[in-house]
Amino acid sequence: MTDPEKYILVVDDEPLNLIIIGEYLGAAEEDYQWETAENGDQAWQMLEEAPERYAAVLLDRMMPKMDGMQVLARIKTHPVLKEVPVILQTARAAKEDIEEGIKAGAYYYLTKPYQEEELLSIVRTAVHDHLRYRALRRELDSKNAVLALMHSSEFRYRTLEEARNLASILAQACPSPETTITGLVELMVNAVEHGNLSISYDEKGELNDKGKWEQEVQRRLRLPEFRDKQVDVTFTRENGEIRISITDQGEGFDCEPYLEISAERGAHNHGRGIALARMISFERLEYQGKGNQVLAVIRDH
Repeated sequence: MTDPEKYILVVDDEPLNLIIIGEYLGAAEEDYQWETAENGDQAWQMLEEAPERYAAVLLDRMMPKMDGMQVLARIKTHPVLKEVPVILQTARAAKEDIEEGIKAGAYYYLTKPYQEEELLSIVRTAVHDHLRYRALRRELDSKNAVLALMHSSEFRYRTLEEARNLASILAQACPSPETTITGLVELMVNAVEHGNLSISYDEKGELNDKGKWEQEVQRRLRLPEFRDKQVDVTFTRENGEIRISITDQGEGFDCEPYLEISAERGAHNHGRGIALARMISFERLEYQGKGNQVLAVIRDH
Protein backbone atom coordinates (compact mmCIF):
# COMPACT_ATOMS: atom_id res chain seq x y z
CA MET A 1 0.00 0.00 0.00
CA THR A 2 1.46 3.34 -1.00
CA ASP A 3 0.55 5.26 2.18
CA PRO A 4 1.46 3.44 5.42
CA GLU A 5 -0.79 5.76 7.47
CA LYS A 6 -3.95 4.51 5.76
CA TYR A 7 -5.72 1.49 7.21
CA ILE A 8 -8.53 -0.90 6.40
CA LEU A 9 -11.25 -1.18 9.05
CA VAL A 10 -12.60 -4.74 9.32
CA VAL A 11 -15.96 -5.02 11.09
CA ASP A 12 -17.48 -8.39 12.05
CA ASP A 13 -19.18 -9.73 15.20
CA GLU A 14 -17.65 -13.19 14.69
CA PRO A 15 -14.07 -13.35 16.10
CA LEU A 16 -13.20 -16.24 13.77
CA ASN A 17 -14.13 -14.15 10.73
CA LEU A 18 -11.86 -11.34 11.93
CA ILE A 19 -9.00 -13.83 12.26
CA ILE A 20 -9.56 -15.29 8.79
CA ILE A 21 -9.81 -11.89 7.11
CA GLY A 22 -6.69 -10.79 8.97
CA GLU A 23 -4.84 -13.82 7.63
CA TYR A 24 -5.98 -12.98 4.10
CA LEU A 25 -4.85 -9.35 4.39
CA GLY A 26 -1.59 -10.34 6.04
CA ALA A 27 -0.74 -12.64 3.13
CA ALA A 28 -1.32 -9.93 0.50
CA GLU A 29 1.60 -8.44 -1.41
CA GLU A 30 0.42 -4.90 -0.66
CA ASP A 31 1.51 -5.03 3.01
CA TYR A 32 -1.89 -3.88 4.28
CA GLN A 33 -2.47 -2.54 7.77
CA TRP A 34 -5.85 -3.01 9.39
CA GLU A 35 -7.87 -2.53 12.53
CA THR A 36 -10.89 -4.48 13.71
CA ALA A 37 -14.25 -3.75 15.32
CA GLU A 38 -16.60 -6.37 16.73
CA ASN A 39 -19.86 -4.46 16.27
CA GLY A 40 -21.37 -1.46 14.53
CA ASP A 41 -21.19 0.83 17.54
CA GLN A 42 -17.48 0.27 17.96
CA ALA A 43 -16.90 0.66 14.22
CA TRP A 44 -18.75 3.97 14.06
CA GLN A 45 -16.84 5.33 17.05
CA MET A 46 -13.53 4.47 15.35
CA LEU A 47 -14.63 5.98 12.04
CA GLU A 48 -15.99 9.15 13.60
CA GLU A 49 -12.87 9.71 15.70
CA ALA A 50 -10.49 9.35 12.72
CA PRO A 51 -12.38 9.83 9.42
CA GLU A 52 -9.18 10.44 7.42
CA ARG A 53 -7.53 7.26 8.67
CA TYR A 54 -9.23 4.57 6.62
CA ALA A 55 -8.82 3.74 2.93
CA ALA A 56 -11.59 1.12 2.93
CA VAL A 57 -14.14 -0.45 5.28
CA LEU A 58 -14.86 -4.19 5.15
CA LEU A 59 -18.27 -4.27 6.83
CA ASP A 60 -20.35 -7.22 7.99
CA ARG A 61 -24.02 -6.65 7.26
CA MET A 62 -25.68 -8.57 10.12
CA MET A 63 -24.47 -7.54 13.59
CA PRO A 64 -26.01 -6.78 16.99
CA LYS A 65 -26.37 -3.25 18.41
CA MET A 66 -25.86 -1.42 15.10
CA ASP A 67 -25.96 -3.52 11.92
CA GLY A 68 -23.89 -2.94 8.80
CA MET A 69 -26.65 -1.12 6.93
CA GLN A 70 -26.98 1.39 9.77
CA VAL A 71 -23.22 1.98 9.80
CA LEU A 72 -23.26 2.38 6.02
CA ALA A 73 -26.07 4.95 6.24
CA ARG A 74 -24.04 7.03 8.69
CA ILE A 75 -20.91 6.76 6.54
CA LYS A 76 -22.73 8.01 3.44
CA THR A 77 -23.98 11.15 5.23
CA HIS A 78 -20.59 12.06 6.75
CA PRO A 79 -18.72 14.82 4.83
CA VAL A 80 -15.39 12.93 4.86
CA LEU A 81 -16.32 9.28 5.29
CA LYS A 82 -18.79 9.30 2.38
CA GLU A 83 -15.80 9.04 0.01
CA VAL A 84 -14.42 5.88 1.69
CA PRO A 85 -15.29 2.68 -0.23
CA VAL A 86 -17.39 0.24 1.79
CA ILE A 87 -17.23 -3.48 1.06
CA LEU A 88 -20.31 -5.19 2.50
CA GLN A 89 -19.79 -8.85 3.38
CA THR A 90 -22.72 -11.02 4.30
CA ALA A 91 -24.43 -14.37 3.96
CA ARG A 92 -27.53 -12.62 2.59
CA ALA A 93 -27.11 -13.33 -1.10
CA ALA A 94 -30.61 -12.74 -2.48
CA LYS A 95 -30.76 -10.28 -5.35
CA GLU A 96 -32.99 -7.89 -3.40
CA ASP A 97 -30.47 -7.88 -0.51
CA ILE A 98 -27.60 -7.09 -2.87
CA GLU A 99 -29.61 -4.33 -4.54
CA GLU A 100 -30.48 -2.84 -1.15
CA GLY A 101 -26.81 -2.74 -0.17
CA ILE A 102 -25.68 -1.24 -3.46
CA LYS A 103 -28.41 1.41 -3.45
CA ALA A 104 -27.45 2.32 0.11
CA GLY A 105 -23.99 3.23 -1.11
CA ALA A 106 -21.82 0.11 -0.84
CA TYR A 107 -19.28 0.04 -3.67
CA TYR A 108 -18.77 -3.73 -3.34
CA TYR A 109 -20.90 -6.59 -2.05
CA LEU A 110 -19.28 -9.90 -1.08
CA THR A 111 -21.43 -12.90 -0.21
CA LYS A 112 -20.11 -15.47 2.26
CA PRO A 113 -18.36 -17.77 1.85
CA TYR A 114 -15.91 -16.10 -0.53
CA GLN A 115 -12.42 -16.98 -1.69
CA GLU A 116 -9.25 -15.25 -0.52
CA GLU A 117 -8.41 -14.16 -4.07
CA GLU A 118 -11.86 -12.61 -4.51
CA LEU A 119 -11.55 -10.57 -1.33
CA LEU A 120 -8.02 -9.38 -2.05
CA SER A 121 -8.86 -8.37 -5.62
CA ILE A 122 -11.71 -6.15 -4.42
CA VAL A 123 -9.73 -4.71 -1.51
CA ARG A 124 -6.79 -3.94 -3.81
CA THR A 125 -9.00 -2.01 -6.24
CA ALA A 126 -10.91 -0.18 -3.51
CA VAL A 127 -7.79 0.96 -1.65
CA HIS A 128 -5.89 1.90 -4.80
CA ASP A 129 -8.75 3.99 -6.15
CA HIS A 130 -9.39 5.74 -2.84
CA LEU A 131 -5.74 6.67 -2.26
CA ARG A 132 -5.38 7.86 -5.86
CA TYR A 133 -8.39 10.17 -5.51
CA ARG A 134 -7.12 11.45 -2.18
CA ALA A 135 -3.78 12.29 -3.81
CA LEU A 136 -5.49 14.09 -6.70
CA ARG A 137 -7.59 16.16 -4.31
CA ARG A 138 -4.50 17.22 -2.40
CA GLU A 139 -2.95 18.48 -5.62
CA LEU A 140 -5.83 20.86 -6.26
CA ASP A 141 -4.44 24.36 -5.83
CA SER A 142 -7.02 26.76 -4.44
CA LYS A 143 -4.83 29.68 -5.55
CA ASN A 144 -5.69 29.01 -9.18
CA ALA A 145 -8.93 30.98 -8.89
CA VAL A 146 -8.16 32.50 -12.29
CA LEU A 147 -9.37 29.22 -13.83
CA ALA A 148 -12.86 30.11 -12.64
CA LEU A 149 -12.75 32.81 -15.33
CA MET A 150 -12.26 30.27 -18.13
CA HIS A 151 -15.21 30.48 -20.54
CA SER A 152 -14.41 28.02 -23.31
CA SER A 153 -11.41 25.86 -24.18
CA GLU A 154 -10.42 22.80 -26.17
CA PHE A 155 -7.93 20.14 -25.16
CA ARG A 156 -6.48 16.88 -26.48
CA TYR A 157 -4.72 14.13 -24.54
CA ARG A 158 -3.51 10.57 -25.04
CA THR A 159 -2.10 9.01 -21.84
CA LEU A 160 -3.32 8.31 -18.31
CA GLU A 161 -0.97 10.92 -16.87
CA GLU A 162 -2.26 13.54 -19.28
CA ALA A 163 -5.86 12.57 -18.43
CA ARG A 164 -5.27 13.00 -14.70
CA ASN A 165 -3.40 16.29 -15.13
CA LEU A 166 -6.11 17.73 -17.35
CA ALA A 167 -8.84 16.54 -14.97
CA SER A 168 -7.09 18.41 -12.16
CA ILE A 169 -6.98 21.63 -14.18
CA LEU A 170 -10.61 21.44 -15.28
CA ALA A 171 -11.79 20.59 -11.78
CA GLN A 172 -10.22 23.78 -10.49
CA ALA A 173 -12.37 25.73 -12.95
CA CYS A 174 -15.51 24.27 -11.33
CA PRO A 175 -17.37 25.36 -8.17
CA SER A 176 -16.56 22.15 -6.19
CA PRO A 177 -13.19 20.89 -7.46
CA GLU A 178 -12.75 18.23 -4.76
CA THR A 179 -15.96 16.51 -5.87
CA THR A 180 -15.66 17.19 -9.58
CA ILE A 181 -12.19 15.69 -9.96
CA THR A 182 -13.42 12.21 -9.01
CA GLY A 183 -15.91 12.08 -11.88
CA LEU A 184 -13.61 13.74 -14.41
CA VAL A 185 -10.80 11.28 -13.78
CA GLU A 186 -13.17 8.33 -14.15
CA LEU A 187 -14.57 9.57 -17.46
CA MET A 188 -11.23 10.67 -18.90
CA VAL A 189 -9.41 7.47 -17.94
CA ASN A 190 -12.31 5.42 -19.36
CA ALA A 191 -11.86 7.25 -22.67
CA VAL A 192 -8.27 6.02 -22.82
CA GLU A 193 -8.57 2.47 -21.51
CA HIS A 194 -11.97 1.33 -22.80
CA GLY A 195 -12.30 3.79 -25.69
CA ASN A 196 -9.01 4.27 -27.50
CA LEU A 197 -7.22 1.14 -26.21
CA SER A 198 -10.22 -1.25 -26.45
CA ILE A 199 -9.68 -2.87 -23.05
CA SER A 200 -12.92 -4.74 -22.42
CA TYR A 201 -14.83 -4.96 -19.14
CA ASP A 202 -13.77 -8.58 -18.60
CA GLU A 203 -10.16 -7.85 -19.56
CA LYS A 204 -9.94 -5.09 -16.96
CA GLY A 205 -11.31 -7.40 -14.28
CA GLU A 206 -8.60 -9.95 -15.06
CA LEU A 207 -5.89 -7.28 -15.13
CA ASN A 208 -7.03 -5.93 -11.76
CA ASP A 209 -6.91 -9.45 -10.33
CA LYS A 210 -3.25 -9.65 -11.34
CA GLY A 211 -2.41 -6.06 -10.45
CA LYS A 212 -1.37 -5.39 -14.06
CA TRP A 213 -3.98 -2.95 -15.35
CA GLU A 214 -1.77 0.13 -15.64
CA GLN A 215 1.08 -1.95 -17.07
CA GLU A 216 -1.22 -3.17 -19.85
CA VAL A 217 -2.45 0.36 -20.57
CA GLN A 218 1.13 1.55 -21.00
CA ARG A 219 1.91 -1.41 -23.27
CA ARG A 220 -1.04 -0.71 -25.54
CA LEU A 221 -0.23 2.99 -25.74
CA ARG A 222 3.04 2.02 -27.46
CA LEU A 223 1.42 -0.24 -30.07
CA PRO A 224 1.19 1.13 -33.64
CA GLU A 225 -2.59 0.68 -33.81
CA PHE A 226 -3.15 2.80 -30.69
CA ARG A 227 -0.31 5.28 -30.34
CA ASP A 228 -1.89 7.97 -32.53
CA LYS A 229 -5.33 7.85 -30.94
CA GLN A 230 -6.37 10.96 -29.00
CA VAL A 231 -9.21 12.06 -26.73
CA ASP A 232 -10.79 15.46 -27.42
CA VAL A 233 -12.20 17.56 -24.57
CA THR A 234 -14.21 20.78 -24.77
CA PHE A 235 -15.04 23.03 -21.82
CA THR A 236 -17.77 25.68 -22.02
CA ARG A 237 -19.34 27.90 -19.38
CA GLU A 238 -22.69 29.49 -20.24
CA ASN A 239 -26.24 29.98 -18.99
CA GLY A 240 -25.36 28.94 -15.46
CA GLU A 241 -23.82 25.61 -16.49
CA ILE A 242 -20.38 24.15 -17.11
CA ARG A 243 -20.42 21.58 -19.91
CA ILE A 244 -17.47 19.25 -20.39
CA SER A 245 -17.54 17.00 -23.46
CA ILE A 246 -15.12 14.04 -23.73
CA THR A 247 -14.81 12.20 -27.06
CA ASP A 248 -12.57 9.19 -27.69
CA GLN A 249 -11.76 7.41 -30.97
CA GLY A 250 -13.08 4.02 -29.91
CA GLU A 251 -16.04 2.03 -31.22
CA GLY A 252 -18.38 3.18 -28.45
CA PHE A 253 -20.44 1.05 -26.04
CA ASP A 254 -23.86 0.66 -24.44
CA CYS A 255 -23.65 2.93 -21.39
CA GLU A 256 -27.00 2.01 -19.81
CA PRO A 257 -25.79 -0.93 -17.67
CA TYR A 258 -23.09 1.26 -16.11
CA LEU A 259 -25.11 4.32 -15.11
CA GLU A 260 -26.09 2.61 -11.85
CA ILE A 261 -24.11 0.35 -9.52
CA SER A 262 -25.90 -2.94 -10.13
CA ALA A 263 -26.42 -6.01 -7.98
CA GLU A 264 -25.04 -8.22 -10.75
CA ARG A 265 -21.67 -6.46 -10.54
CA GLY A 266 -21.69 -6.03 -6.76
CA ALA A 267 -18.67 -8.29 -6.24
CA HIS A 268 -16.73 -7.25 -9.37
CA ASN A 269 -13.46 -5.44 -8.76
CA HIS A 270 -14.35 -2.55 -11.07
CA GLY A 271 -17.25 -1.14 -13.10
CA ARG A 272 -18.40 1.63 -10.75
CA GLY A 273 -16.66 4.63 -12.28
CA ILE A 274 -19.46 5.98 -14.46
CA ALA A 275 -22.11 5.48 -11.77
CA LEU A 276 -19.84 7.10 -9.20
CA ALA A 277 -19.23 10.08 -11.47
CA ARG A 278 -22.95 10.44 -12.11
CA MET A 279 -23.85 10.26 -8.42
CA ILE A 280 -21.32 12.58 -6.81
CA SER A 281 -19.69 14.77 -9.44
CA PHE A 282 -22.20 16.02 -12.00
CA GLU A 283 -25.66 17.51 -12.29
CA ARG A 284 -26.23 15.17 -15.21
CA LEU A 285 -24.28 12.82 -17.45
CA GLU A 286 -25.22 12.11 -21.07
CA TYR A 287 -23.64 9.59 -23.44
CA GLN A 288 -24.09 10.59 -27.05
CA GLY A 289 -23.74 9.10 -30.51
CA LYS A 290 -22.42 5.55 -30.44
CA GLY A 291 -21.28 5.91 -26.82
CA ASN A 292 -17.79 7.26 -27.43
CA GLN A 293 -18.80 10.79 -26.43
CA VAL A 294 -19.95 11.82 -22.96
CA LEU A 295 -21.24 15.18 -21.81
CA ALA A 296 -20.82 16.06 -18.13
CA VAL A 297 -22.87 19.01 -16.88
CA ILE A 298 -22.18 20.93 -13.67
CA ARG A 299 -24.25 23.74 -12.20
CA ASP A 300 -22.13 26.91 -12.17
CA HIS A 301 -22.99 28.48 -8.83
